[in-house]
Amino acid sequence: MAIATINPATGETLKSFEPLKDAEIAAKLDLANQAFEQYRKTSFAQRSQWLQKAAQILDQEKTDFAKVMTLEMGKPYKAAISEVEKCAAVCRYYAENAADFLADVEVKTDASHSFVRYQPMGIILAVMPWNFPFWQVFRFAAPTLMAGNVGLLKHASNVPQSALAIAEIFQRAGFPEGVFQTLLIGAAKVADIISDDRVKAATLTGSEPAGASLAATAGKHIKKTVLELGGSDPFIVLASADIETAVATATAARMLNTGQSCIAAKRFIVEEAIADRFEKLLLDKFLALKVGDPMQPDTDLGPLATPDILQDLDQQVQVAKNSGGKVLTGGYPMSDRPGNFYPPTIITDIPLDAPIAQEEFFGPVALLFRVPDIDAAIKLANATPFGLGASAWTNNDQERDRLISEIEAGAVFINGLVKSDPRLPFGGIKRSGYGRELSIQGIQEFVNVKTVWVK
Repeated sequence: MAIATINPATGETLKSFEPLKDAEIAAKLDLANQAFEQYRKTSFAQRSQWLQKAAQILDQEKTDFAKVMTLEMGKPYKAAISEVEKCAAVCRYYAENAADFLADVEVKTDASHSFVRYQPMGIILAVMPWNFPFWQVFRFAAPTLMAGNVGLLKHASNVPQSALAIAEIFQRAGFPEGVFQTLLIGAAKVADIISDDRVKAATLTGSEPAGASLAATAGKHIKKTVLELGGSDPFIVLASADIETAVATATAARMLNTGQSCIAAKRFIVEEAIADRFEKLLLDKFLALKVGDPMQPDTDLGPLATPDILQDLDQQVQVAKNSGGKVLTGGYPMSDRPGNFYPPTIITDIPLDAPIAQEEFFGPVALLFRVPDIDAAIKLANATPFGLGASAWTNNDQERDRLISEIEAGAVFINGLVKSDPRLPFGGIKRSGYGRELSIQGIQEFVNVKTVWVK
């Protein structure tokens, strides 16, 4: 794939970049390695000062950064503004809390003095996706840099200007040269970088095949990985729920980022007693959404990021229809305009045993299923190889406790939208990946947990 900014709303190529040559990659690895030897000795207070400055830059220039994201991958501009603000928030969170998260932990043993110390590992490689071009990187970078590690970013090839802008933010914030670098390279170069002895670990957010490939290479070289992969998140609505609020949240949960989010609600599992009402209200909400120019403030849905994503999504919709699914609205690409536009789509009546019922739809397509009771709802929610997040709606305490305990996912949100929050760990189980980002768990993924025993 070419490394280029191609406006998904128009198909116009705005800027192209030459991938780094092998000698240039080697030079950046050398620089990162040298930077780590000095950076690891800096204090939490100094790192915090630099990261606070990065947050300040993000806040002050959020309109510029948001525009870059919208032009590169089609995110509605108002959502892009929110994304930059969230990046500033995660920087401040770790700037304020990292010293406590990584403080020595005293443990009473037979020693005179024994404790656990957290120390940085070195160069961490981040392979990041296009759908949240700033947030995915900052939620990795903020804890990684505060822990005393240095970062190398291999971003998605369709968001090169976002990748370069992020590296520039850290440089302008005062971080020493080489502490955070962007590598404009294709996916084929990733294995060689992971194999380099100077690279100590890697994290990837992206597709299941990409995660499997990275983990296999890292495993061969005995290196730790954290993977955040796909999801086919259930959104369960039981009869006791507040239906109007559930429908409003369901619409937001499916259409976030034009449906291009791993934690977007994708399978709507509704108890039969309220299914007709839920379906009608959801259809009304979908029909009211405005698809159009992502730079306009009243646009709800922009284009999909690339023509391939549009084609893959439409192919899934056609398979769902051929499997017996019924399309209530949408169900076809919007060919009356340039760009990668797909309308809000609802599909019902997909047989539960159809393979397509378990797949992840990465776009504005909702699959609606009816179930007789909570037992069937939980069974269907878990009938997928993924286990990232789940939203469940009930006002019954016993149902709530069952949903929390029995849904197989890295996160369960009761009567709320699944979202990432710097204060809470984020990640999945099953084929949605392993390891955690954010909170104290996230910063402790890429450190040496050293046991110290003194007598």
